[in-house]
Amino acid sequence: MCNSGAFQRLESRNTGLEKGPLENKVLDVPEGTPVPYALYQFQASQLEVDGFRLTGETEGKISISEDGWLYLEQTLDWAHTQTHTLELEALVGSEPVEGPVIITINVLDVNNHAPSFNQTDYIGIVKERTPAGVPFARVFATDLDDPESPNAHLSYTLVSQIPNRDNTLFFQINSNTGEISTTAEGERLLKARESVIHSRGGDFSDSLKKRFDDYCTPTGDIPYELNPFYSCVQRAESRRLNPLEDPDFTLIVRVEDMGGESVNALNGNARVKIVVQENLWVNPGPINLREQLKGIYPMPIGKVQSNDPSAFYRLVQKERELTFPFNVTEEGDILLTEELDREDKAMYILVVFAEDSYGNQVDPPLEVQVVVDDVNDNAPICEEELSVFEVQENEPTGSPVGHLMVHDADDDNTPNALLSYSLVTQTPSSVFTIDGISGRIQAKQMLQRRDATEYHLTVRVNDPGFSTECKVLIKVIDINNELPIFEMNDYGSHNLSEDTALGHTLLTVKATDADDPGTGSSRIEFHITAGNEDGVFAMETDDNGEGRLVVAKSLNYETASSYKLQIDARNPEPLVSGLEYGAESSAVVSVVISDVDEAPVFDMDILDVTVPEDTKEGATLLKIDAKDPEGKEILFKMEGDTKGWLEIDPATGEIKIKNKAVLDRETVEAFHFTVVAFEKELSSEREVSVRLLDVNDNVPKLTENQAFICVKKPQPIVLTALDADADPFGAPFTFSLAQGKKSPNWDLSAVDGTSAKLTLKKSPSEDKTFLIPINIKDNAGMGITQKFEVRVCNCTELGYCFTEPGVHAGVLGMPTTIGILALLFTALVLIIAFHRIKKDNQKKALLGETDAIL
Repeated sequence: MCNSGAFQRLESRNTGLEKGPLENKVLDVPEGTPVPYALYQFQASQLEVDGFRLTGETEGKISISEDGWLYLEQTLDWAHTQTHTLELEALVGSEPVEGPVIITINVLDVNNHAPSFNQTDYIGIVKERTPAGVPFARVFATDLDDPESPNAHLSYTLVSQIPNRDNTLFFQINSNTGEISTTAEGERLLKARESVIHSRGGDFSDSLKKRFDDYCTPTGDIPYELNPFYSCVQRAESRRLNPLEDPDFTLIVRVEDMGGESVNALNGNARVKIVVQENLWVNPGPINLREQLKGIYPMPIGKVQSNDPSAFYRLVQKERELTFPFNVTEEGDILLTEELDREDKAMYILVVFAEDSYGNQVDPPLEVQVVVDDVNDNAPICEEELSVFEVQENEPTGSPVGHLMVHDADDDNTPNALLSYSLVTQTPSSVFTIDGISGRIQAKQMLQRRDATEYHLTVRVNDPGFSTECKVLIKVIDINNELPIFEMNDYGSHNLSEDTALGHTLLTVKATDADDPGTGSSRIEFHITAGNEDGVFAMETDDNGEGRLVVAKSLNYETASSYKLQIDARNPEPLVSGLEYGAESSAVVSVVISDVDEAPVFDMDILDVTVPEDTKEGATLLKIDAKDPEGKEILFKMEGDTKGWLEIDPATGEIKIKNKAVLDRETVEAFHFTVVAFEKELSSEREVSVRLLDVNDNVPKLTENQAFICVKKPQPIVLTALDADADPFGAPFTFSLAQGKKSPNWDLSAVDGTSAKLTLKKSPSEDKTFLIPINIKDNAGMGITQKFEVRVCNCTELGYCFTEPGVHAGVLGMPTTIGILALLFTALVLIIAFHRIKKDNQKKALLGETDAIL
C-alpha cells in the first residue's frame, strides 16, 4: 500500500481526483496511463475504519491505500485484459466492517498497436486480359487494438508499382478487403513474357530440344547445355515453371489503422510479387460465316487453346436446337459440319469447355458467337394475293390510299432486303402514284364514283437480285353522309344472376345506315361508351348491322348490383365535314344483378411454400386466407397430408408443423395437400405445394467397406461415397486419410467428385488385413471418419484371395469354443434339475400325496 506521502505526489500529478462513499463503482481508465496513478478515493461511513482490502482481478497492477485511494501500480493493457472486476472491503484492524462492494475498471483502448500483415511477401499470378476489378490476389493484416473502435479500422493502399513505365498503374487494391485486381489499363495492356509452349503430355526438356532443333542448326559437337542460345531459352522456360524467381511486377502495399484518415494513424507495409502469365484461352468469336457457303465439310472456322496443354475440349450448344452443325477437335479446332441458312437461324452460341481427364474444368467456359451473314437468296413476297384498299370519293388530291405490304426473308439490315416499288399498270386510268421506297399509294386527283368504282393496279417490287409483281384493288366508296340509326334507343331492363357464365349473350341490338352497302361508310360497329368502367360487358359486332351484348368478366353482386350501359353505333369511315353523331346513334340498357349464394373465395389461387427441412415443430408453415362473399363464417380443414407432418387451425387457417414431426427432404423433396374452406352448405379447396430446402444433415458414406488386393498384381481400389443431401451439401467430396497423417503403406488421391483411389505403396511379406480410417467431407466441409478393411493376399488365377486347404480344419475360434461350452453347461443343469424333480415326485407318491398339475 502507498503511504500518505506517496499520495501527495500522486495528487500533485492527477488534479481533479474524485472521492465518494464505499459503494459499487465503474471506472474507465485508458490503457498505458503513466503510473503510479490515483483513480478514486473510497470513504467509509464508519470513522474507526483504519484500512481497506482489495481482491479480485488486480493482476498486481491495481492497489488500494490505507486511506482508501484506488491507484495503478503498473500500466494497463487493453489487448491483455479489457475489464478488471474487483471487490473492496473497509477494515478495522483485519476485520471487514463495510462491503464488499464491486469495482469494475474498464480499460479504454488507445491506438498503440500498429497493424501488421500476416506475410511480408505475397504472391500473385494474373493472366493476360483478366477483367478489371476481378481479384486475383489478396493481402491481409490484423491490429491488436479494439476491433470495435477506429483504432482497428484498417485501410489498404497501393504505394507503388515497380516497374511503372509511363506512370500507368496496371493494378489496384480494394481499400476495405485488401483484394488486388487489374485496372482497365492493366486488362488492356498487361502482356506475359514469351516462353516455350509444349504439346499435350510432352516433357519440357524434350519439347525444348525439339523446338531448338526445328528453328536452329546447332553444331553437333556442342552439347545442348553448353550452347548459350539453348541455355537462354532454357532459363526463360525455367522462369515459366518457377515464375516467382523473377516477377514481372512488385507492388508495395500499405495498411493503416483509423481508416487511413488520420495523420496519427499507424501503418505497416508488405510486398506483392506479381507474375503475368500468357492467356491462351481466348474467345475466337464472333465468327462470321456466309450462309450457303460452298466448300469441303467439316470446315475449320476457328480455334481455341487452353492454358493447360493437356486439356481436352468439349463443345455444346447454349440453345436447345434440333440441329447443331459444329464440332471441336482434340487440338481445339472448331469445325462447321454443314452449310448454314440464315433464314433458319441467324446466330449460334457455342460453349467450349477445356477439361482434364476427369472432366474437371481447367479454364472457364467460353461462349463463342457464330453469326450467319446474309446472302440475297430470297425474292420479295406479296403478303396478300390481292391487296384491297378503299378510298372515299371527293377526297382531296394526294390523299393516302394505303401501304402495299411486301416481305423479304433476307436480313433487314442489309441491302438484300432493300425493296423498291414501281407501278406497272393501272386500269381503267392512271390516277395513282406509289412511293418507291415505302410502297405508300396516293391518289393524284379527286376521285368520283361516276368515273369508276374500282381500279386495278400492278406493282413491281424489286430487291437487288429478285423481282415480284403484286396485284392491288382500290375501291372508290360513297362519302359517309348518313348516320347509323338504332331501331330503338332504350332496350329496357334485364336481369342476370351473378353466376352467369362468361360469353353469355344478354341482348342483341340493331341499327341501319343508308350509305352504300358493303362499304366502310355503311358498316356499323357497336361500342359501350358509358356505365362499363370495370369492363364486365363487351359488344360483338357482325357485318349485318347487329351487335350482341355479352358477359366478358365474372359478375359479382357484392361489388355491383346494377349497371346502366350506353351503346354507340359508329362507322369505320369518317363522317363528311359538318355531320356529327347524335342521339339516334346511341341506345341505353339497364342490367340488374341478382345475388347467388357463393362458395368461399381464397385470397390466392396458387399456394406454393418453400421451407428448410430443419424447420422446428410448432413453426407456422403458412396462413390461409379466405372469405365468404356473403359474409358467412367459414372454417378450414386439411386433406391429403399423407406424412402426418402438419395441422391446421380450423378457425384461422394457420398451418403449423405438428409436435414431434420431423420434415425430411431425403424422404420426400416436395409434397402436396389440399386446404378446404367451408361454410354450412358450400366449400372451396386449394392445393398447397410444399418444397423442402435441403440442409446439411447427412454425411457422405462409403458404398463398400471392404476389398482385397492381390500381392503379385496390386491394383488401386476405387472408393465411392454417396451423400443423400443435395447441392451445395453433397458432392464434390474430399477424401483423406484420418487426421491427415501420411501412411507408409497407403496413398489416397481423388478421382472425381464422388470417388477416390486407394493405392498400396508397399506390399507386406505375408497375407495381412488392414483397417484404414478414411475421412470423407462433403462440399460444405461436413463429414466423418469411416473404417475401410483391405485384405492384402495371394490370389488365384481368377483373381480371388487363396486359402490353403486344411489351414482352418478342426480349428475353432474363441467365440465358437465359448458357445459350445455354454450349451454343454446348460444341458448339464437341465439333466440335474429333471432328476431331482423325479425323485421328489416318487417320494410324494409313497406318502399318498397328490399334486394338481396346472
